[in-house]
Amino acid sequence: MFISTYENKLDKKGRVSVPASYRSQINKDGFDSIICYPSFTLPTIEFCPQSRLDKIIEAIDNLNPFDENRDIFATSVAANSHKLNFDSEGRVTMVHKLLKHANINSKVLFVGQGKTFQMWDPSNFKRFSLSAQKKANLKRAELKWKSEN
Repeated sequence: MFISTYENKLDKKGRVSVPASYRSQINKDGFDSIICYPSFTLPTIEFCPQSRLDKIIEAIDNLNPFDENRDIFATSVAANSHKLNFDSEGRVTMVHKLLKHANINSKVLFVGQGKTFQMWDPSNFKRFSLSAQKKANLKRAELKWKSEN
């Protein structure tokens, strides 16, 4: 499980060290690489183990082959995914296009999402996190009110 947040630096060659706890989770599943793709809705990069991508692709393959949604999801995920191999120091070399999507220049924030994790520009994540906390509190109050009435 990918939890917590970790800040690291992106070097001049576009390499970044993936947190050791995340690497051990990936290695536990028998992989020496990670899959990443741009988020559909946020300025972040989504990361998942190969096994998770396999499940996503299987779900896409189970859609009607003539349905527009199948092409949309296949293009959004498979066509925009990149497999990044770990070097001997636990680093991956990031794809420039993905860094640009997430507005990442020098510092990165790894953010655990349970079965996946994300890579953010730290200042963008701080704004997103504050907004998410406010929305979560509003949703919590909404649910509490509904359960009382």
